[in-house]
Amino acid sequence: MFISIVTLIGALGMFLYGMNMMSAGLQKAAGDGLRTFVSKITSNPFKGVLTGFGVTAAIQSSSATTVMTVSFVNAGLLTLNQAIGVIMGANIGTTFTAWIIALFGFKADISALAVPLMALGFIMSISKKGKLRDVAEVVVGFSLLFLGLSFMKNSVPDLSQQTEVLNFVQNWSGHGVWSVLLFILVGTVLTLILQSSSATMAITLIVLNTGLIEFPMAAAMVLGENIGTTITANIAAAVGNPNARRAALAHTVFNLFGVIWAVALFTPFLKLISLIINALGMGGTEQTPLYSLSMLHTCFNIINTCVLIWFIPLIQKFVTAVIKEKSGSEDPGKLVYIHGGLVSTPEFAIAEADKEVLHFAQVMHRGLSYVNHAIAASDSADNFEPWREKLVKYEEISDRIEYEVVRFLNKVDRNFLSDASESKVKAIYRIVGELESLGDSGEAMSRLISRAISHKQSLSAEHKNQLGKMIELVDRAYEAMIYNLENNHDIENVQNAVSAEVALNEMRDRLRDEEIRRVEEDGDAYFESVYYMGLLEELEKMGDFIINVSQTALNWKK
Repeated sequence: MFISIVTLIGALGMFLYGMNMMSAGLQKAAGDGLRTFVSKITSNPFKGVLTGFGVTAAIQSSSATTVMTVSFVNAGLLTLNQAIGVIMGANIGTTFTAWIIALFGFKADISALAVPLMALGFIMSISKKGKLRDVAEVVVGFSLLFLGLSFMKNSVPDLSQQTEVLNFVQNWSGHGVWSVLLFILVGTVLTLILQSSSATMAITLIVLNTGLIEFPMAAAMVLGENIGTTITANIAAAVGNPNARRAALAHTVFNLFGVIWAVALFTPFLKLISLIINALGMGGTEQTPLYSLSMLHTCFNIINTCVLIWFIPLIQKFVTAVIKEKSGSEDPGKLVYIHGGLVSTPEFAIAEADKEVLHFAQVMHRGLSYVNHAIAASDSADNFEPWREKLVKYEEISDRIEYEVVRFLNKVDRNFLSDASESKVKAIYRIVGELESLGDSGEAMSRLISRAISHKQSLSAEHKNQLGKMIELVDRAYEAMIYNLENNHDIENVQNAVSAEVALNEMRDRLRDEEIRRVEEDGDAYFESVYYMGLLEELEKMGDFIINVSQTALNWKK
C-alpha cells in the first residue's frame, strides 16, 4: 500500500511536469505571435471568448491563459472588458484537456506510444532550429503527461476489497446537498494544492473510473475545481495594478456564479448531461461516466458563458466598485506594468517588460524639462536649487527603474522562452541601460551648473538661447524614440530618430565651432565657454543614448 501511494505521488508529479513542459513548449513555439494576437483583441466580447478558448485549447493551460490575460490588463494591452471575455473563453478551453484524457487516457494504453514519442522528441531537441526544439518540448511533455496518467491509473490502490474505505466514502456521499458541498470543497482544495485544474480533473476521472466515488460526487468535485483554479490568477494579480486585480476577481465571480446555479439545479443538470451523452451515442459503455464528467465540465462553462457574456458590463462595474483606485500623487519612479507576482508565465512576461520600457522612456522624457528650467535658473543658487534636486531625483529614479526591470527579467525562466523572446530580453537589457544613462546626463549637467555657480560663472542670454535650441532637438529625438518603442513591431526603419540625431550633431558642431572662434577673439570668455560647451556635449551625449534605443528596437525586430 505504501509503495502504491508513493508511486501515485510520483506519477502525479510526472503528469504535472509533462503538463507544464507541454504548455511551455506550445507558448515558446507560438512566441511573440501569440502575445501580439491576444493583445490585438477587439472590444467585441464574443471574439474575446473565442480567443480565450483557442489560446487555452492550444497551450493546454487555462491558468497560463488567465495569468497572461491578467498580465496584459496590468500592462494596459487589454481593457478589463476584453479580459473578462478572454477569461470566459479560457474556462471553456480548459475542458479540452479533460476530453483528451477521457478519450485517450483510459480507453487505450497511450503509454505504449509515449516512449517512442519521447525518442522522437529527443531527436527533435538536438536540432539547430529553435522552433523544432520548442516542438520537441511539446512532444516530450505530451509523452510525460500520459505516462504519468498511466502510472496514476495503475498505482491507485485496489479499494474494492477495502470495505472500511468504501463505507467511509459512501457515508460522506449520502447526505444530499451537504455531500455535494463537501465534494465541491474537496475539489477546490485539491486544485489549490496542485495549482492545476487539469491535474485535479485527471485525478477525479481516475477515482471515478475505479468506482471509489459515484458520478454525482465526481461532478461536485469538478465544480470545486472551477473555484480552485481562480486562485492562480488572484495570486498573480495580488501585486498588480487595480485593473489586474479586477480581472482576476471577475474570473472568481464568473466561476462562483456558475457553481451556485449548478448546485441549485444539481439533479436536473446531471439529467441534462445524461440526455446529451445518450443522444451522442456515448451511453451504455464503460467509458460513459468519464465522457459524462467531461461533458459536464464543458456544459458548465458553456452555459455559464452564454448567460454571463451579456452581463460583462455589469461584472465590470461590480469588480470596479469592489477594487477602487488608490488616491494620491503618482510616483514617477514606481513601476506601472510589471510586478514580481506576474512572472509565472515566462513567454508573456516580455510584453509587460516591453510596456514598462516605454513607460521608462516617457519618465525620462519628462525629466528633460527640468534640464531646461535648470539652465534658465542657473544665474542664482537659490533659483537653481529646486531644479538641481529634481535632476538628482530623476537620476535616482532612472537607477531604480533600470534595477527593477532587470531584476524582473532575471526572474524569467529562460528555458521557457522562444529564441525571439530571448533576443527581446537582451534588447531590453540594452535599452534600459541607455535610458538610465539619460538620467546620468541630466545629473551631470546639474553638477556642471553647480560648479559654475560656485565659481561665480554664468551663461549669457545668447548661450541660454542656443542651449534652448539644443534642448528642442533633444526633445524631438525623445519623441522619435518613444514612437519607435511604441511601434517596435511595425517599424521598418528609424529614419525619424536618425534625422533627429543628425540635426543634433550638426547644431552641436556649429555652436562649438562658433564658441571656439569667440574664445580666440576674446580670451577672457574662456571659462564661461568651457562651461557652456560642457553643457552642449552633455546634450549631444543624450542624443547618442536616445538613438541607441531606437536602433536596438529596430535590430531586435530584424
